[in-house]
Parts: sequence; C-alpha cells; structure tokens
Amino acid sequence: MSVEAHVPPGSRIAIAGASGLIGSALARSLAADGYEVVRLVRREPRGPGEVRWDPDSRQVDAAGLAGCAAVVNLAGAGVASRRWTKAYKATIRRSRVLGTRTLAKAVATLDSPPSVFLNGSAIGFYGYTGDRVVDESAEPGTGFLPELCVEWEGATEAVRDTGVRTVFARTGLVVGRGGGAWGPLFPLFKAGLGGRMGNGRQYWSYISLHDEVAALRHLLFTPSLSGPFNLTAPAPLTNREITAAMGRVLHRPTLFTVPAPVLRLVLGGVADDVLGSARIVPTRLLESGFTFTYPEIDAAIRAAAGPS
Repeated sequence: MSVEAHVPPGSRIAIAGASGLIGSALARSLAADGYEVVRLVRREPRGPGEVRWDPDSRQVDAAGLAGCAAVVNLAGAGVASRRWTKAYKATIRRSRVLGTRTLAKAVATLDSPPSVFLNGSAIGFYGYTGDRVVDESAEPGTGFLPELCVEWEGATEAVRDTGVRTVFARTGLVVGRGGGAWGPLFPLFKAGLGGRMGNGRQYWSYISLHDEVAALRHLLFTPSLSGPFNLTAPAPLTNREITAAMGRVLHRPTLFTVPAPVLRLVLGGVADDVLGSARIVPTRLLESGFTFTYPEIDAAIRAAAGPS
C-alpha cells in the first residue's frame, strides 16, 4: 500500500481553521502539491473552494464536505491571544469543543465519509510536567488546559464511532512569525527587549512551522496512524536556553527579565502556561518514521525569521 493510498493526489481536503497560522500554511502546502483545499468559513462562501459552517449554531453544510478524502480541524479561539478572563476561557472551550463536535457530527452523516479526520489538540493535555520527560503514553494533567484538551479530543466521538481513522495532533509552541504564541516574540527580541520569563528554568516544547506542516501531512497521508501524536521537536529546551538562542540568531541582547508576578498581572491565567514547564517529546511521531527538518532551536528560529 502506498503512503498516500487513502488520500490520493489531487483529492479534496477540507480544513477548518484555514486562516490561522498553521491552517493557512497547511493549505498553501497542500494546494501547491495539487490537492483541492476546501476551506470552512463562517460567512457566505465566495466560491466552490469554501463551505459554510457556524459552530456556535451547530451548523455545517455537510453537502459541501461530500467527496473529501480528509477533514482537518484546526479551528478555535487563540489560547494565548488575550488575557484569560472567565468569559474568554468559556470562549476558548466553546470554540474548540463545540466546533469539533459540530464538525465531527456532520462528517458522521456523510454517505461516503473521508478516510481520515485530523483534529488539532495541544501539549497542554499534559499540564505541568516539570523536568519529567513526557510522551503520548502519559495521562492528562490537571487544570484548565488539560481539561480542555480532554474535552476537545473527546468531541470527535461521533466520527470515531463511524470507524473513520481519527488522529489528534498535540501541537507544542510553533516557532513562526505570523501568529500563535511565538509571533509576538520576534518584534520584541528584534527591538532588543527580549529576555527570559520568570526564572527561565521552565521547559518549552517547540516545533518549527515547517515541521508542523510536514508532520500534519505525515499524519494525513500515512494510513496506519491514528490516535494522539505530539508535534514537538525531539529535544525541548528551557526558556533560558530559548531566550539565548533568540538573541543569538537575531543578533540582539537578551538582558531583560520579566518577573513571574508581572507576567501573572499582565497575562492572567495564560501566565501559568508561560511559566509552567512542559517537557514533551514526540515518541510516536519519531517511531512512525517522521524526520524533522529543523530539530534544533537555532535553525527553527532562523527559518521563521527569514532573510535578515
């Protein structure tokens, strides 16, 4: 069986969240290789390449998904895009859990379902791990993010019950300039205002945007793969080490330190994610034969920064 046997070249692939950092990069990559990308949008479709959905109202134009060989769900409110108020935490949970459940139920109604349903998730599943190395065999942690991730993955139940291969991409911190948690760091460090956060000893499990997209494609096109996969580089680093690498690659000083109390005052609950330590490794991804292009932090930062 060929690697892409279940998602043939040129086939239709639907993406929810195609306007985000990861979704837009994945859509570009697939389109460049001749796949027909179908984007789920919350407004009226502007052409055959768009399908209307409204997760808040639990509505999807299921007919528009007919004939798709794969469905990718990367939609949801940004976890690190604003302060975690009680209201915004509810927005995060609703957008990810309700959105996933809505899409999964729509896919489950199709007479000819896709070969694979690839659902976004996050290494927040594991919560605080300290210095302990954790892979996909670990149980979920405690707190808002682990509880969210458990619900988020559980919301795929309808499509899993149909027998469709279902994959969970537990993504780490994506090293990219166009958005996500890492995006704001580039202008800060380029201005010479970057520095470690808190004591700097917390582990950050990162992945380059290039490798994130490549890993998602690997999960889509390898029919033997299902269940959870950590999308992180093989060797997580501490915030102190990453701060030094940012300064080294961008040729800027990293003299500033943001104390933990200040981060908590400014960011609220998000600060626990920044100050917490998550030392996550991609055991299953490596065992499946995936090869990283930018496993080292300097190369990942350089790839994201682009021409100097």
